[in-house]
Amino acid sequence: MSFFEEKNPEMDRYLEAHTSSESEILRKLRRETYQKTTQPHMISGYQQGRLLTIISQMMQPKNVLEIGTFTGYATLCLATGLAKGGKITTLDVNEDLAYLPKKYFDESEYANQIHFKLQDAKTFLQETDEVFDLIFVDADKENYAEYFRLIKPHTKSGSVVLFDNVLWYGKVLEEDPKLKSTQSIKELNDLAAKDEDFENLILPLRDGVNFLRRK
Repeated sequence: MSFFEEKNPEMDRYLEAHTSSESEILRKLRRETYQKTTQPHMISGYQQGRLLTIISQMMQPKNVLEIGTFTGYATLCLATGLAKGGKITTLDVNEDLAYLPKKYFDESEYANQIHFKLQDAKTFLQETDEVFDLIFVDADKENYAEYFRLIKPHTKSGSVVLFDNVLWYGKVLEEDPKLKSTQSIKELNDLAAKDEDFENLILPLRDGVNFLRRK
């Protein structure tokens, strides 16, 4: 849920009304996510989806990694800018929900470019030697700091890394957080800001996106 969605729903509606419309397949997927899942708020959402789409289309990446597929909304947004012959690898561990993203990936024009894997992301990052142009992380908040450490060797100059939910509903302001997820997100934000190999900006979009670019 976004800050405006909770605190000022009129502003949230204004923002959506003045944002480019989503495609029909994304509308269908968003609707089915709310009909079929118990935590539909986990979907990347309309405004954030537009951000991912624009970044991907600007970059035209050849190799994209997504950690946390959920129902595949963000995956399809990221796929829109893939270079010819490019691919996106999207990772999740929820076998029960896998039918839903698979359904929409197969329906999309990017079916041959999306590689959906039911695999632990830490294991994948430790085993692969791939380098990625664009990485989006939206899963397993308790391991955000560890993901940052594991992702770095798989980036190059110009690579963009996006971490979702980095404001964590305001919990990052807690001085001594008890939740491991909050601790890890705060650690990630500190690491990102201090790492001289990256430049970064936290966008206060929805629940916060940490936007990093490898120098």
